[in-house]
Amino acid sequence: MSWKDITVRYVKELMKPKPISEIIEKEMREAIIKKLEAESAVEYARSIVQYNQQRIERLEKRLYEHSDGGARA
Repeated sequence: MSWKDITVRYVKELMKPKPISEIIEKEMREAIIKKLEAESAVEYARSIVQYNQQRIERLEKRLYEHSDGGARA
């Protein structure tokens, strides 16, 4: 098989319509990957929210301790 025959065969293969099942499977894989990425982003965002909530609580406690409300008699 010559280089020309190989190239022609390759181009024909590229131009041949793909079966609908192959197209669906490709889109399914892409959708699964996007879903996994989104779930990771949600987990990260939740951890940032939790971190900042704990930080706010800690800072509010410190602020109270250093204000008149936390003064010891």
